[in-house]
Amino acid sequence: MQPAMDATPKSRPIIHNLLFLSLLFSSNLLTYLISTTSYSSRFLHSTITDSAPPTITLPSTVHQEYHQSSSESKSSAEIELLPEFLALTSQQKLPFGFNPNFGADFILPPVGRPCTQFPDELNRYMSYQVNGSCPDDERLAQKLLLKGCEPLPRRRCRPAAPGEYVEPYSVPESYWKIPPDSSVVWTAYSCKNYTCLVNRVRNQKAFDDCKDCFDLQGPEKGRWVGPNTKSNLNFTIDEVLAVKKPGTIRIGLDIGGGVGTFAVRMAERNVTIVTTSINLNGPFNNFIASRGVIPLYMTISQRLPFFDNTLDIIHSMHVLSNWIPTTLLNFLLFDIYRVLRPGGIFWLDHFFCVGDQMEQVYIPLIETIGFTKVKWAVGRKLDRGPELREMYLSAVLEKPLKNSW
Repeated sequence: MQPAMDATPKSRPIIHNLLFLSLLFSSNLLTYLISTTSYSSRFLHSTITDSAPPTITLPSTVHQEYHQSSSESKSSAEIELLPEFLALTSQQKLPFGFNPNFGADFILPPVGRPCTQFPDELNRYMSYQVNGSCPDDERLAQKLLLKGCEPLPRRRCRPAAPGEYVEPYSVPESYWKIPPDSSVVWTAYSCKNYTCLVNRVRNQKAFDDCKDCFDLQGPEKGRWVGPNTKSNLNFTIDEVLAVKKPGTIRIGLDIGGGVGTFAVRMAERNVTIVTTSINLNGPFNNFIASRGVIPLYMTISQRLPFFDNTLDIIHSMHVLSNWIPTTLLNFLLFDIYRVLRPGGIFWLDHFFCVGDQMEQVYIPLIETIGFTKVKWAVGRKLDRGPELREMYLSAVLEKPLKNSW
């Protein structure tokens, strides 16, 4: 008998079709019942702890990379991973057997394969009491995320929440008001309140990503609005929206959007924007959510979680630049093209690189994707000194209404 994955469709008598419909109805009912039923933590815990954890043998190349990056050498390529990780990632049989939607009789929960390349961090992350409180380990989780362990493994524990949480401000007041300190768990950050974050551009000499972002009455207040007087690189939101028919830019994505100001400005124009952000020594995701717009906690390495040809606009400022490996950038640009609808807009805002890279590498790379140029401006990036020969590119690119190849 062949495995379920290899099964091919065969004609069935009417009674078999009725049986299938009956099973489908039953599976939906069972799913509802499971979602409203609380299982015993004692049973769940015993099923994954009664036996010694199996081992995962990694390919020799992965093993070599791990040895090069790890301070602790291991004697073999066999790495023991905790039962909770194995319980998550193990093949799970579907209760009613083969399902044509899955094309199989099982499901494999997705988790980033690179997770297993960092077993020390992974085992620390997956060490917790089932049905209990999660460890306070935001830094560890983000470290795994940035290493490519994306998506992070799911966990059956409850994360810490602020002890004296208060309801957020109402929209539109929340757009430009600093939220209460009690809306954040501060243990992962050097600043322990929003006053510190707002003032760190003046008080802190050390580098931090987007150091002045939290000062909503500072530079954030003027981004993408008002007359364009400082540079031809600074497109405004209104002039970009004007390239399309009014009302046709409705939903979109801001990649690496800091504290969500672009999303806020678009919300003021009735456009819904999801903002991706990482918490680099600051509660960026909490802050974005407190303003009343949507944060998405992910890195540039992950496939964009949208279906093909769906978004009206994608924007990114400063994030997409020459610090990204060229091949990864190429994949990312094609992914942006994929999720934009025909006629959708990609606003590449202040892409930076060095000297001849602009003409020799990045302009040809961008041009191969298939966008139509609507706006295009190149200029010098001088904030770190002219001797570095850095350049900026700002562009508004449109996905053709018809295939561009």
